Amino acid sequence: MDELLRDFLTETNESIDVVDVELVRFEQEPNNAKILGNIFRLVHTIKGTCGFLSLPRLEALTHAAEALMGKFRDGMPVTRDAVTLILATIDRIKALLGELERTQAEQAGDDRDLIAKLEQLAAGAARAPMPTSAPAPGEVSADELERVFRETERDAPAVAIAESPSRDDEPAESKVSNQSIRVNVETLEHLMTTVSELVLTRNQLLDIERRHQETEFKAPLQRLASVTAQLQEGVMKTRMQPIGNAWQKLPRIVRDLSTELGKAIEFEMIGAETELDRQVLELIKDPLTHMVRNSADHGLEMPDDRRTAGKAEKGTVRLSAWHEGGHIIIEVADDGRGLDTERIKAAVLAKGLATAAELDKMTEAQIHRFIFMPGFSTAGKVTSVSGRGVGMDVVRSNIDQIGGTIDVKSVSGRGASFHIKIPLTLAIISALIVEAAGDRFAIPQLAVVELVRVRKNSEHRIERIKDAAVLRLRNKLLPLVHLATLLKIGDGESQVENGFIVVTQVGPQLFGIVVDNVFHTEEIVVKPMSSKLRQIPMFSGNTILGDGSVIMIIEPNGIAHTIGSTSPARQFAESEGEEKSQIQDAATECMLVFRAGSPQPKAVLLSLITRLEEIDVQRIEISSGRPLVQYRGQLMPLIPASDDVQIKSHGAQPFLVFADQGRSMALMVDEIVDIVEERLDVELASQRPGVLGSAVIKGQATEVIDIGHFLPLAFEDWLHWREQGRGVSHRVLLVDDAPFFRNMLAPVLKASGYAVTSVASAQEALDLLKAGKSFDVILTDIEMPGMSGFELAAAVRSDPRTAQLPIIGLSSLVSVEAIERGRQVGLYDYVAKFDRQGLIAALKEQTADMEYAA
Repeated sequence: MDELLRDFLTETNESIDVVDVELVRFEQEPNNAKILGNIFRLVHTIKGTCGFLSLPRLEALTHAAEALMGKFRDGMPVTRDAVTLILATIDRIKALLGELERTQAEQAGDDRDLIAKLEQLAAGAARAPMPTSAPAPGEVSADELERVFRETERDAPAVAIAESPSRDDEPAESKVSNQSIRVNVETLEHLMTTVSELVLTRNQLLDIERRHQETEFKAPLQRLASVTAQLQEGVMKTRMQPIGNAWQKLPRIVRDLSTELGKAIEFEMIGAETELDRQVLELIKDPLTHMVRNSADHGLEMPDDRRTAGKAEKGTVRLSAWHEGGHIIIEVADDGRGLDTERIKAAVLAKGLATAAELDKMTEAQIHRFIFMPGFSTAGKVTSVSGRGVGMDVVRSNIDQIGGTIDVKSVSGRGASFHIKIPLTLAIISALIVEAAGDRFAIPQLAVVELVRVRKNSEHRIERIKDAAVLRLRNKLLPLVHLATLLKIGDGESQVENGFIVVTQVGPQLFGIVVDNVFHTEEIVVKPMSSKLRQIPMFSGNTILGDGSVIMIIEPNGIAHTIGSTSPARQFAESEGEEKSQIQDAATECMLVFRAGSPQPKAVLLSLITRLEEIDVQRIEISSGRPLVQYRGQLMPLIPASDDVQIKSHGAQPFLVFADQGRSMALMVDEIVDIVEERLDVELASQRPGVLGSAVIKGQATEVIDIGHFLPLAFEDWLHWREQGRGVSHRVLLVDDAPFFRNMLAPVLKASGYAVTSVASAQEALDLLKAGKSFDVILTDIEMPGMSGFELAAAVRSDPRTAQLPIIGLSSLVSVEAIERGRQVGLYDYVAKFDRQGLIAALKEQTADMEYAA
């Protein structure tokens, strides 16, 4: 293809996509001069370039559309019919561009059907009397459009080959544009493949270095590993694109659905700037389209029905995205009728997917997940929008293919939300290397929650309930699957009493994979499956380890589906309800016990710890007087757990690694003693920084560490960066979307004598309150996806049953404006998250009257 034509197609397709989105915005904001000016400029540029390249059919279409938009500047009312006609013209232009790309020649034909309608609308506006008064504030004046037009005339023919300006005359805009270049996607893919091979070679060299500790190559190999990690990160950034690129067509789709369905729909997009790998981006476009259409058709009621239900006529569909750890969370939510549980149950029974007895034992959430089954539909009729029995099963299938998960939450009469979790990239991932029946396998780290060592007579024990193997882990019973048995290799049941369990989570499903041995985590390069193995759901690919071995990569989604379809799993589900009440009574915590600076043991909640590491002291560096280590491509600060902890002179130093949102710090200790599960009762509070107090753990007085003290020692702005007196048995509801901060704050509150219930969203908090759960105080994060803390406070105040319930806001940014807004929605106090003394003081103040009354 001619280079000039290639550039034209690239630029024009990008411009057309922008025009598509901007037209929908302009229809909603007809007085927005900026939007109209941008549309006018883009269309005018396309028209001028078509004339330069001798593309008369495209030139005629764009000229007619431009002429109609020119009437808008003269005061012509912006009607839905006019915008619909221009959008139809855009669709025709897209089709012609597609044909031009395929044949490299403009398709013969006539577009008089569209051009005549455009000219007719424009002519009707010309016959209408022109306004004599000055335009109202906010309206688009003729002078304003003329200015935009003149600027466009000056800048438009960007595609034309013109004489290069001299350096002195070069405009400032070109200096900005010179900061970026267009790179062919194939070039990026080749570069990614080359870096992947380099990562494999690095892993092989590091494996050699591990087996030969004393070698002169040690230092250069570590440098090579660091440079490779930096190169890998740089190449990955070149592949990252805003997720909004996959959303560009959705406003137009929602607009057309609004017309077709006769519904007024407000479409909100939050987090469009969130970046992810372009390969993943391409694979989620279709699932997102399915889900948005489904929310508009099935989710939102008709205007009359909404009025009857006391809702606004205009329904809302909200699409949100944000980073969480090493993956992307996407949420599609609507404020419609919610899922119809009874209709889903009827469809399940009709299709024979479950019996009535099985359905009676399921929660609503479990019943709702049947909508992801192949061919499942509750639609009463087939329409052009939905109801053909394909949709949500296709969505789940596509998301499964990229190692993601999807779940649904629904509240009858209030709406439904779909929660998608997908990896940032598919090329290079972090994986846990395990062994089963003598063979090694890789489990993606994204799905691993924790590791449990099972031994005879240990507190983590395997039990049998109706012949189903389950693990009793803290306050939960988890179904188990033996990897060797599942893969039909060796005797998978033989080592169950003394094996390792990889606790894995797929969506809401938590289960354990029993393996014989666990080695280490490693950055692995994902290689595609052989065609003969692609139909095996338990594998997602293969990789090459540092020693040259080729191993299979386990697909957690495939394991989860296998567990869900086996009879032992169903038996476990039946027994889960019988055990639930007993488990809830055991309010125990899993803690890591260690020593640091003295023989007295210390403990910290295991749920806070990301990894346990032993790092060669030769790798520890000193920068600005602070010890640190290069860890997974980043500099990680090392903070001593006690003033008396010293770096060892040789050998390996144990560390507890704490991580949140890509930032890590390591707590330096002398010795890791044990992992124990006991009831945590802090009997003696401590005034010493970094210590919550003392508790009896395993029959010995143990200091319970306050990890919140150490985080700011590693990074002063940890909390800002992450956010974009004892009471007696007072019940506190803690609301925070970040598991890390829930786990950090809960021990502080428990150590101060409060009974704490933690939830991950404002909606979950409201559900507990509506279910009749009683609390004395609500502590809520302010900045949360979905419903914010301010919105939660307003909802609590609007309910007469909870209108007087004290609410304290938690945030990293305590500004005058935020405090004022909090006062308006009924917050009793506003406290910074890391201000533990301020938080406890605020709680004391709010519960003082309760204690007095008691």
